[in-house]
Amino acid sequence: MSSTPETAVTDTPHGAAALDTAHVGDIEGAFGTIRLGAEAPTAGWSGKLRTLFAILGPGLIVMVGDNDAGAFGTYTQAGQNYGTSLLWVLLLLVPVLYVNQEMVLRLGVVSGVGHARLILERFGKFWGAFSVIDLFILNALTIITEFIGISLGLDYLGIPKVPGVLVSALVIVAAASTGSFKRFERVCMTLVVGSLLLIPIIVMVHPPIGQVSRDLLIPGMPAGADLSKVVLLIIGIIGTTVAPWQLFFQQSYIIDKRITPQFMSYEKADLWLGIIIVIVGATAIIAFTAATFAGHSELGNFTDAGGVARGLEKYVGKVAGILFAVVLIDASIIGAAAVGLSTSYALGDVLGLTHSLHRKVSEAKMFYLVFAAVLLASAVIVLIPGSPLGLLTVGVQVLAGVLLPSATVFLLLLCNDREVLGPWVNGKALNIFTSAVIAVLVVLSLVLTAGVMFPNLSAKAILGVLLGGTLVFTASGVAYVVYRRSHPAAQHGIEVDRSRRTSWRMPPLALLAAPKLSAGSRIGLTVLRTYLLIAMILVIVRIVQLALGH
Repeated sequence: MSSTPETAVTDTPHGAAALDTAHVGDIEGAFGTIRLGAEAPTAGWSGKLRTLFAILGPGLIVMVGDNDAGAFGTYTQAGQNYGTSLLWVLLLLVPVLYVNQEMVLRLGVVSGVGHARLILERFGKFWGAFSVIDLFILNALTIITEFIGISLGLDYLGIPKVPGVLVSALVIVAAASTGSFKRFERVCMTLVVGSLLLIPIIVMVHPPIGQVSRDLLIPGMPAGADLSKVVLLIIGIIGTTVAPWQLFFQQSYIIDKRITPQFMSYEKADLWLGIIIVIVGATAIIAFTAATFAGHSELGNFTDAGGVARGLEKYVGKVAGILFAVVLIDASIIGAAAVGLSTSYALGDVLGLTHSLHRKVSEAKMFYLVFAAVLLASAVIVLIPGSPLGLLTVGVQVLAGVLLPSATVFLLLLCNDREVLGPWVNGKALNIFTSAVIAVLVVLSLVLTAGVMFPNLSAKAILGVLLGGTLVFTASGVAYVVYRRSHPAAQHGIEVDRSRRTSWRMPPLALLAAPKLSAGSRIGLTVLRTYLLIAMILVIVRIVQLALGH
């Protein structure tokens, strides 16, 4: 492969845009290889199974990586403080997870260009810079929480924290820096298998299946609990399960794996497997934590994931505690790797750097340097005595919840850009659902920001924000529908026969017509971005004040 930096898009054999020549070639997965130009088999279960195994990876890694240290902390807090009463939130997140990740899947496979670069090219440098800066800040804080998770697991296992955390960071850097995409994916898939150690824990704890099933399917609130704290925890569950880094990582990773449109159905199957694992894992964590502390003094007194490991040892057995600590470390490592890569991929996209796991360190120095620097700096921060680790963990969940609406708005706009997706653009039903999701996320973001700024916010005030936001967005939606019926939107961009979807790829970026955003869309984007920027600054200031004891 050429080691020349790619500062402009290049033509691929498929006529599509590519920002790095390493993004074109054989699909080299952990469990198989598909040669460049090969067609997906249409007959025979053995052929289809071999193809699926070769494609497996992006969906599994992004979803299992989402059940990271922050997720462990949030899910165990829900289980220890409120039992299984909040399990229903997980089931509601399934369609949100699928819709978000399916859209970035389409963008990656069809465009061949990373999420950050598409935002930069289609919305300008201003929006592109904001998106990457947001991502960089949030990702750096998220990686810190991953090393907090590693340190908690090491502490329980009796392994010295300083060498353990540093070795973990070096192992992650080494796994990504071999110049072999296949080797990195094999490491990640080993970690995915490691996440299945949650199964023997739930078998040992054996929570009441009837109650778990009921709370999973029937929404309810914990009896007698402080509603304001419960609502903020629900928002925390949403923020840790649906995070902005997932969008940037999966799109770039799919491109780096060189997956093309004819394998779309296999990549969707990969994504569904990942969603099933993440939801089953989250359900297991909440269920066995709830069952472990039920009837004991620790019920309702959550400290951290390390306290859960000690509780498992106390009430279930030493093996359960060890398994939990090992899975926590495993989840934190895969989370740190995925979040770190999403940062390197995004900067590579925006700055025009070579950015591929197929390249050796000597061929993509800045790509690997950013990855290593973010990981090692985060590890060192965790090791500094007196670091406000608890506040950092909470801060990451809050910022993720605050910034997610912005990421989803750009995702929706890109998936309706005919120049980018051609026959793969969203249908009307998907647009309506995603718009509703964005509205809900904005309202929850308002509640979350208010809850951080005013810790004593009453349940009545929170319900007022929820109700007011719902009414505003409902009225706005109705007004928009009425307006569009009398003023149909003009159709811009290219028209492509949908029967040719499997062979259609986005042309090189330089050949695309400039996007045409309406005045209303621009005003809406400006208002949303201004609010989110103010909210982000306020949250960061508040966290710093708390860290300093004010």
